[in-house]
Amino acid sequence: MTIHKGRGFACINYPIGMNLGGDPSQALVHSNPDGKFTVALSAIDLGQGMKSVTRQIAAETLGVPVEDVYVDTADSDTGPHDMGSFASRGTHRVGNAVIRAAEEARGVMLEAAAEELEVDAGDLVTDGRGNIHVRGAPSRSITTMAASQAAQFKQGRTIAGRGIFLIPLSEVDPETGEMTPVSCFAHAGLVVDLTVDDETGEVEVLQINSAYEVGRALNPRLVEQQLIGGAWMGLSHALWETTEPYYPNRDHGPVDFVNYLMPGPGEVTPHNIAVLERPAEDAPFGGKGPGEMCANPVLPAVANALYNAVGVRFDELPITPEKILRGLRANGGARPQAVRQG
Repeated sequence: MTIHKGRGFACINYPIGMNLGGDPSQALVHSNPDGKFTVALSAIDLGQGMKSVTRQIAAETLGVPVEDVYVDTADSDTGPHDMGSFASRGTHRVGNAVIRAAEEARGVMLEAAAEELEVDAGDLVTDGRGNIHVRGAPSRSITTMAASQAAQFKQGRTIAGRGIFLIPLSEVDPETGEMTPVSCFAHAGLVVDLTVDDETGEVEVLQINSAYEVGRALNPRLVEQQLIGGAWMGLSHALWETTEPYYPNRDHGPVDFVNYLMPGPGEVTPHNIAVLERPAEDAPFGGKGPGEMCANPVLPAVANALYNAVGVRFDELPITPEKILRGLRANGGARPQAVRQG
């Protein structure tokens, strides 16, 4: 029995959203009589923090505390149109729509406040704590709650805004037939270190080192958690999980998580993450979000590390111990690949 060490590298340029057929997102923002705001979306939160991020985006744009914003994704029938939560588009597409809706609502809010303070709306600023005051004269102020109540019960206004962000359908170059399928990319590089037992085929992942470029990390803690969880998901698909419904046949198909192979707490791998911030010009406050890119580079990095360790290429997932042993037999045993120095 020999334990072989391997290191694998993978990098990715991941497209954000799509525009082969247009890629619109819409948002609605309105104030309530208590001065707080509701953001209505039809894009749902899949657990990656989209509601948290769009809440931050709305609060920053409106100039109110984040606690004063509620994001509602309850009903796509009555909510504004959205293409959906896929293609790593949430922060970029939905966030841009929220900014535009919040800007429109903010404009109405300042007009209502200006009427109460008897000043020009262009002279008003918000302090981010629920107050609106005259620029250079903080004592001349009104709360967002008072402005909202005045608008609705005195002035007959609705403090609301609509926003849409649309990447138009990509045109076809008549000379080359080429199109521009996406508008921007996120990037990552990832290294996996592991060991392989050539007698049992067992793999132990020792460490992951990664660097992700996500535009601007609008919520650094959520970004880090998504990167950690995404890498764990990538490892799970690389070494344990299968998407075949009845693997290896119908009689052996797992019916619960006791029989469905996936990593547990004992397989959690140390993961060193570097988040590189390069704000994107067309993104909300520069943020693109990591999206599916969190998991994708892990799979080829694991496969490359196994090749480095034993000299066998694997092109089918998951890379199970039995597949490793079959590969070793076909390869005439382990043939570790030299690591290039420098």
